[in-house]
Amino acid sequence: MSDDAKDLATDPGPVVVTETAPDDAVAAGNFWTQLRPVSTVAAWVLLVCGILGLAAGIALTLDRIQILIDPTFVPACSINPVISCGSVMVTEQGKFFGFPNPLLGLPAFTVIIVTAVLSIGRIKLPRWWWAGQAVGSAFGVVFVGYLIFQSIYRIHALCPYCMVVWTITPIVLILSLSRVLPDTERGRSVRETMWLILPLFYVVVIAMATVKFWDYWRTLF
Repeated sequence: MSDDAKDLATDPGPVVVTETAPDDAVAAGNFWTQLRPVSTVAAWVLLVCGILGLAAGIALTLDRIQILIDPTFVPACSINPVISCGSVMVTEQGKFFGFPNPLLGLPAFTVIIVTAVLSIGRIKLPRWWWAGQAVGSAFGVVFVGYLIFQSIYRIHALCPYCMVVWTITPIVLILSLSRVLPDTERGRSVRETMWLILPLFYVVVIAMATVKFWDYWRTLF
């Protein structure tokens, strides 16, 4: 019985109850408002991911501005025909929503940093906060998957700063989603499965890039 229900049951005065919330509705409310602790290691990993993502987004944004000012500008991350930020930024895929993609990352990774700092400060955030961050991270992972395919098989170039985002976005998703899952045997099983899938994701992406650009990679040996 909830505290409110106990109060009503022990109140000596006249009480008229017209409608009561179902137990499952109360449980659902408690579920989403429950404060979720984060381990110190997870909080610091989240902070590092947020800083790396924000730094990559700022670097790409500044380089993109320079290209708009001077079309002959060559970004420092454009190392060769394969490892080249400039080749990626000037494509249609580089402005999927009509503006440079890095602008999406600036506010997104700022939120990640804020979450990490609060967590490091031992401030517990409600489950709904983590759910919102998980949804945003899931969108990021899907978008990253699209950009990986486009970079390797359509643009034929790899952006180092973009690859930083490719690497950290799935980690942010797992850390965020882990705080949403209940502390049950099934919840723990899902968490373990996600961490097992993460290395597989990296292996697949590395294999794709290795096979596609093998003619170039072998010239480096």
